Amino acid sequence: MRFATRYKGSSIVNLRATQVHSMEYSSIDKELNLFQKHVSDRFNELSSISNDNLLSLSWVSKLLDTFLCCQEEFKMILHNNRSMVCKPPLDRLVNDFYERSVKALDVCNAIRDGVEQIRQWEKSLEIVLCALDHKRIIGEGQFRRAKKALVDLEIGKIDASSKDSNNVSSFGNRNRSFGRNIVSKDKDSSQVGHFRSLSWSVSRNWSAAKQLQALGTNLCFPKSNELVATNGLALAIYTMSSILLFTMWSLVAAIPCQERGLHLNFSVPRQLPWASPMMSLHERILEKSKKRERKNCCGLLKEIQEIEKCARGMNELADSLEFPLSEEKEEEVRVNVEDVVNVCEGLKDGLDPLERQVREVFHRIVRGRMEGLDSVS
Repeated sequence: MRFATRYKGSSIVNLRATQVHSMEYSSIDKELNLFQKHVSDRFNELSSISNDNLLSLSWVSKLLDTFLCCQEEFKMILHNNRSMVCKPPLDRLVNDFYERSVKALDVCNAIRDGVEQIRQWEKSLEIVLCALDHKRIIGEGQFRRAKKALVDLEIGKIDASSKDSNNVSSFGNRNRSFGRNIVSKDKDSSQVGHFRSLSWSVSRNWSAAKQLQALGTNLCFPKSNELVATNGLALAIYTMSSILLFTMWSLVAAIPCQERGLHLNFSVPRQLPWASPMMSLHERILEKSKKRERKNCCGLLKEIQEIEKCARGMNELADSLEFPLSEEKEEEVRVNVEDVVNVCEGLKDGLDPLERQVREVFHRIVRGRMEGLDSVS
């Protein structure tokens, strides 16, 4: 079925009716309609997740897969219509998109630091497992070591909205960037240096909330004359811009980073086929952030909540222990340790793939912009 977006009582089909003299759909029509359908299908799948698993490592991984697939399809659309891309008004719209996408690079770097912070918490849990190994008799010394590792976690005390919070001091100033390994095939590497200068790291006064606001600035549904003049390509640019913004916003919601803030003025016209699942996910994540136990948290990632739960359970148990342990208390400790094992295994399976995906998003944005600017010029 042909996709037609309603806009002020009209549709792209009607707006372009004076330009179409054939009953058959043009190749660009088919390409754009297929892109909208694929975006809709992918976000419908993302929104089918249960509330318990929303913002889990596996769900965030699927979100990044969706972004990468949409970005690749969008890039092909621009490539297939490059004769139009270098002409007004499409050249301006394309350039605006790529300038917007550059702002996402700092978010990727901040998320990378956030993943590293979660790894530090994972290491503390591994110390707990080492101290309370099931093959050993659990003594007071082993439990003191485990208790120290749990104290080092202190996740509940982290307030990621503060510039001076623990998570900022530990990873916000590491000067890491995915841009380090970018190698230009062209002899002139000035473009690569330009990207490095923009996103080499996030500074101490960098704000995820402000960066998201900058990403969303002037993101508006294209005007009817822009739809006509670009044969509907303006809608594809708006779609990809919205996907970019939603993806970065979701990463900031899930992963610890500086100056987190989710109160983004984000809305999509409901008549678009992918609007309903995307806005539903946006509302569900906001609702999750408003829960009393999640306010001022360092990140909404499901696995972070599991780390907090394990740490809290072990600490409460530690307060009730007397040595030597009774069989009943030792069994209770073993049960809690098993919970820690499960959390560590989930982190081990999910963090590395997530980091690779964020790195790939970073590189795709860089390559896409460089190729796009070459096409426009």
